[in-house]
Amino acid sequence: MNKTLFIVALLATTVAIGSSILLCRSRQEIRRLEQNQEALLGDVTLYKTRSERSAASVAVLELRVDELRRLRADDAREIRSLRVRLNRAESFAKSVTETHSSASVVLRDTVIVRDTVKLFDADLGHTTVRGRVAHDSLYVDIEQRDTIFQVVHRVPRKFLFFRFGTKAIHQDVWTSNPATKIVYTQYIELERAKRGTRRRRK
Repeated sequence: MNKTLFIVALLATTVAIGSSILLCRSRQEIRRLEQNQEALLGDVTLYKTRSERSAASVAVLELRVDELRRLRADDAREIRSLRVRLNRAESFAKSVTETHSSASVVLRDTVIVRDTVKLFDADLGHTTVRGRVAHDSLYVDIEQRDTIFQVVHRVPRKFLFFRFGTKAIHQDVWTSNPATKIVYTQYIELERAKRGTRRRRK
């Protein structure tokens, strides 16, 4: 009798623990889907920093690898173009930038008929140049567009033909504009302080 009760109690405990784990995972998945829905429906917030520089803020979209393959095929291709396996990617980001510049130059030793204006317009893919020549001056507007991609991924350890574990975490950044040159990049991961450490600091 005692043995039967013990088995029943053990089974009930196992079922209860399994149900709790499934419930916890379901709640986490529901929370993830809700946050993703808010991120997809939300807009990118564009603003200026205190030094009047352009900045943007957007909610994070959390996707599994299979969802990235299925829903963001173009982004998956961009990551694979670096020979980075998707299952080793930790995060992926992209930002679109546009730079607008205007300039006027006085043309020396140039004779232009008065009241004559010459216009020109050239679209070079990532760069658009518009301008006009009027009297003795050249006026130019230049717009440059670029998409900056970033992937943070795990670099595995290598032994002969085997790859295992994690040797390091790398960040790769690349651009869509062939005229753009990346001069410097840095990735800093902030580690959360443990509760005990916080208490000691206080």
